[in-house]
Amino acid sequence: MMMSDKSPLSCAITGHRPSRFKFKYNEHYKLCIKIKKALMSQMQDHYEKGVRHFWVGGAIGVDTWAAEILLDLKQQEPYKDIELYVAIPFPDYDAKFDAKQKARCRDILKGCTGSVIVSPNYAPDAYKKRNYYMVDRADYLIAIYDNQKEIRSGTGMTVHYAQKKGLPVRFINPDTAKIN
Repeated sequence: MMMSDKSPLSCAITGHRPSRFKFKYNEHYKLCIKIKKALMSQMQDHYEKGVRHFWVGGAIGVDTWAAEILLDLKQQEPYKDIELYVAIPFPDYDAKFDAKQKARCRDILKGCTGSVIVSPNYAPDAYKKRNYYMVDRADYLIAIYDNQKEIRSGTGMTVHYAQKKGLPVRFINPDTAKIN
Protein backbone atom coordinates (compact mmCIF):
# COMPACT_ATOMS: atom_id res chain seq x y z
CA MET A 1 0.00 0.00 0.00
CA MET A 2 1.37 3.37 -0.93
CA MET A 3 0.54 6.84 0.31
CA SER A 4 -1.43 8.63 -2.42
CA ASP A 5 0.46 11.93 -2.31
CA LYS A 6 2.80 13.97 -0.18
CA SER A 7 1.41 14.99 3.15
CA PRO A 8 1.76 18.68 3.92
CA LEU A 9 3.39 17.67 7.22
CA SER A 10 5.58 14.63 7.06
CA CYS A 11 8.83 13.59 8.75
CA ALA A 12 11.49 11.11 7.69
CA ILE A 13 13.69 9.45 10.28
CA THR A 14 17.24 8.27 9.63
CA GLY A 15 20.08 6.91 11.70
CA HIS A 16 22.85 4.41 11.97
CA ARG A 17 22.87 0.64 12.12
CA PRO A 18 23.67 -0.90 15.53
CA SER A 19 27.33 -1.51 14.65
CA ARG A 20 27.92 2.28 14.74
CA PHE A 21 26.83 2.63 18.37
CA LYS A 22 29.00 2.01 21.45
CA PHE A 23 26.42 -0.52 22.66
CA LYS A 24 26.15 -2.34 19.29
CA TYR A 25 23.01 -4.56 19.44
CA ASN A 26 22.37 -4.24 23.20
CA GLU A 27 19.10 -2.31 23.30
CA HIS A 28 19.01 -2.56 27.11
CA TYR A 29 22.16 -0.46 27.35
CA LYS A 30 21.58 2.86 29.13
CA LEU A 31 22.64 4.99 26.13
CA CYS A 32 20.34 3.09 23.76
CA ILE A 33 17.40 3.68 26.11
CA LYS A 34 18.30 7.41 26.25
CA ILE A 35 18.48 7.60 22.45
CA LYS A 36 15.08 5.94 22.12
CA LYS A 37 13.60 8.38 24.65
CA ALA A 38 15.10 11.34 22.76
CA LEU A 39 13.74 9.92 19.52
CA MET A 40 10.27 9.55 21.02
CA SER A 41 10.36 13.10 22.39
CA GLN A 42 11.29 14.43 18.94
CA MET A 43 8.49 12.48 17.27
CA GLN A 44 6.06 13.86 19.86
CA ASP A 45 7.43 17.37 19.28
CA HIS A 46 6.93 17.01 15.52
CA TYR A 47 3.44 15.64 16.13
CA GLU A 48 2.66 18.80 18.12
CA LYS A 49 3.79 20.80 15.04
CA GLY A 50 1.15 18.95 13.01
CA VAL A 51 3.23 16.11 11.56
CA ARG A 52 1.09 13.01 11.09
CA HIS A 53 3.03 11.02 8.47
CA PHE A 54 6.36 9.48 9.45
CA TRP A 55 8.75 7.64 7.11
CA VAL A 56 11.31 5.00 8.12
CA GLY A 57 13.56 2.85 5.98
CA GLY A 58 13.02 -0.63 7.42
CA ALA A 59 16.65 -1.25 8.43
CA ILE A 60 18.06 -2.72 11.63
CA GLY A 61 18.77 -0.09 14.28
CA VAL A 62 17.25 3.38 14.22
CA ASP A 63 14.65 2.54 11.55
CA THR A 64 13.33 -0.36 13.61
CA TRP A 65 13.39 1.61 16.88
CA ALA A 66 11.56 4.56 15.31
CA ALA A 67 8.90 2.35 13.74
CA GLU A 68 8.27 0.47 16.98
CA ILE A 69 8.05 3.72 18.97
CA LEU A 70 5.60 5.17 16.43
CA LEU A 71 3.44 2.04 16.52
CA ASP A 72 3.42 2.23 20.34
CA LEU A 73 2.50 5.93 20.25
CA LYS A 74 -0.29 5.17 17.77
CA GLN A 75 -1.89 2.96 20.45
CA GLN A 76 -2.23 5.99 22.76
CA GLU A 77 -5.29 8.21 22.46
CA PRO A 78 -3.62 11.51 21.54
CA TYR A 79 -1.58 9.87 18.73
CA LYS A 80 -4.15 7.59 17.06
CA ASP A 81 -3.89 9.52 13.78
CA ILE A 82 -0.15 8.88 13.31
CA GLU A 83 0.59 7.23 9.99
CA LEU A 84 3.76 5.17 9.63
CA TYR A 85 5.17 4.51 6.17
CA VAL A 86 8.06 2.17 5.45
CA ALA A 87 10.28 2.69 2.40
CA ILE A 88 11.85 -0.64 1.51
CA PRO A 89 15.00 -0.42 -0.65
CA PHE A 90 14.34 -3.61 -2.70
CA PRO A 91 12.57 -6.98 -2.30
CA ASP A 92 14.32 -9.38 0.08
CA TYR A 93 16.41 -6.56 1.59
CA ASP A 94 16.04 -8.41 4.88
CA ALA A 95 17.36 -11.78 3.63
CA LYS A 96 20.40 -11.66 5.93
CA PHE A 97 18.50 -10.51 9.04
CA ASP A 98 18.32 -12.99 11.91
CA ALA A 99 14.95 -14.54 12.81
CA LYS A 100 14.26 -12.06 15.64
CA GLN A 101 14.89 -9.02 13.41
CA LYS A 102 12.80 -10.51 10.59
CA ALA A 103 9.93 -10.95 13.06
CA ARG A 104 10.29 -7.32 14.18
CA CYS A 105 10.18 -6.20 10.54
CA ARG A 106 7.09 -8.32 9.85
CA ASP A 107 5.34 -6.78 12.86
CA ILE A 108 6.25 -3.28 11.68
CA LEU A 109 4.96 -3.97 8.18
CA LYS A 110 1.72 -5.43 9.59
CA GLY A 111 1.20 -2.36 11.78
CA CYS A 112 2.25 0.38 9.38
CA THR A 113 -0.13 2.47 7.31
CA GLY A 114 1.70 1.65 4.10
CA SER A 115 4.94 0.57 2.53
CA VAL A 116 6.65 1.00 -0.81
CA ILE A 117 9.47 -0.92 -2.47
CA VAL A 118 11.68 1.74 -4.02
CA SER A 119 13.86 -0.38 -6.36
CA PRO A 120 12.66 -3.53 -8.17
CA ASN A 121 15.84 -5.41 -7.24
CA TYR A 122 19.15 -4.93 -5.49
CA ALA A 123 21.48 -2.34 -6.98
CA PRO A 124 24.46 -0.57 -5.39
CA ASP A 125 22.43 2.63 -5.03
CA ALA A 126 19.18 1.03 -3.78
CA TYR A 127 19.63 2.26 -0.19
CA LYS A 128 20.48 5.77 -1.37
CA LYS A 129 17.35 5.80 -3.57
CA ARG A 130 15.30 4.62 -0.58
CA ASN A 131 16.70 7.40 1.63
CA TYR A 132 16.15 10.09 -0.99
CA TYR A 133 12.62 8.78 -1.61
CA MET A 134 11.79 9.39 2.07
CA VAL A 135 13.35 12.86 2.12
CA ASP A 136 11.51 13.80 -1.07
CA ARG A 137 8.22 13.10 0.75
CA ALA A 138 9.15 14.81 4.01
CA ASP A 139 8.93 18.29 5.44
CA TYR A 140 11.28 17.48 8.35
CA LEU A 141 14.07 15.04 9.12
CA ILE A 142 15.01 13.53 12.47
CA ALA A 143 18.55 12.13 12.33
CA ILE A 144 20.46 10.15 14.90
CA TYR A 145 23.72 11.43 13.56
CA ASP A 146 26.79 13.37 14.69
CA ASN A 147 28.13 14.68 11.37
CA GLN A 148 31.54 13.05 11.69
CA LYS A 149 33.05 13.71 8.28
CA GLU A 150 35.47 10.78 8.47
CA ILE A 151 32.59 8.30 8.69
CA ARG A 152 30.95 7.79 5.30
CA SER A 153 27.39 6.62 5.80
CA GLY A 154 23.96 6.48 4.27
CA THR A 155 22.72 8.51 7.22
CA GLY A 156 25.22 11.26 6.39
CA MET A 157 24.18 11.28 2.73
CA THR A 158 20.53 11.45 3.75
CA VAL A 159 21.16 14.37 6.13
CA HIS A 160 23.13 16.29 3.50
CA TYR A 161 20.45 15.67 0.87
CA ALA A 162 17.74 16.93 3.27
CA GLN A 163 19.80 20.03 4.10
CA LYS A 164 20.36 20.70 0.40
CA LYS A 165 16.59 20.54 -0.10
CA GLY A 166 16.08 22.97 2.80
CA LEU A 167 14.42 20.57 5.23
CA PRO A 168 14.77 21.39 8.91
CA VAL A 169 16.87 18.64 10.52
CA ARG A 170 16.73 17.73 14.20
CA PHE A 171 19.86 15.88 15.34
CA ILE A 172 20.17 13.36 18.15
CA ASN A 173 23.82 12.65 18.95
CA PRO A 174 24.48 8.87 18.78
CA ASP A 175 27.14 9.07 21.53
CA THR A 176 25.29 11.24 24.05
CA ALA A 177 21.57 11.24 23.06
CA LYS A 178 21.67 15.05 23.20
CA ILE A 179 19.28 16.84 20.87
CA ASN A 180 20.66 19.65 18.68
